[in-house]
Formats: sequence, C-alpha cells, structure tokens
Amino acid sequence: MIDLNDIPAPKRGRINFRRINAAALAVLPSLLKRWLPDGRVEGHEYVARNPTRSDQHSGSFCINLRNGRWADFATGDRGGDVVSLAAYLAGLSQIEAAVQLAKMIGVEALDA
Repeated sequence: MIDLNDIPAPKRGRINFRRINAAALAVLPSLLKRWLPDGRVEGHEYVARNPTRSDQHSGSFCINLRNGRWADFATGDRGGDVVSLAAYLAGLSQIEAAVQLAKMIGVEALDA
C-alpha cells in the first residue's frame, strides 16, 4: 500500500486521474492480459472471469476497450474508468490504485 505521507512535500500535489486514465486506456489490452489472463476480446469488450469472486464462467465481467468502463453483471459492481477497475481488482482506494497504476505504466501521478 502507498502512504501519501511518504511522498516528500515538494512532490505533493493533486492526483491527475485524467492523465493516468488516458495513459492506461492507451495500453488497456496489455493491462487486462496481465490482470485477467484468462479473458478474451469480443468486439470492443474484454470478457473474463471476475477474480474477486468464485466466478466459474466468463461472460458477466466485461471491460469496454474503448472507454475503460467495466461491469460485473452478476453482482452489479461497475466503474467508469481504468483506475476504478484497478482499485476494484486490487482492493485499493482510488488514490492508491491511481498511484500504483501510474507507476506501472510510467506516467506521473501528481500534478506539480
């Protein structure tokens, strides 16, 4: 877990969710293959089993490859971007997920 208190004061700023989401969306297929390796592309969606529950069959957990919106139609869980998906899959807050995702894809998480 990331403790924002560990970030030196000069580096503190607001998390730039827009920049992180845009960069993550550009590499979303590779992120999904890493996070949900048993999934598959169907049209403009990535369909996989939901790893947060004992999902036996893929089909109800879908991620839109164009905009990053995702949903588990079996549980009603859903989100509007890649950061929320990362937070959901890893059990993190939105801030923690954004910071970790930014590091993973090599973008600056904070505004100056």
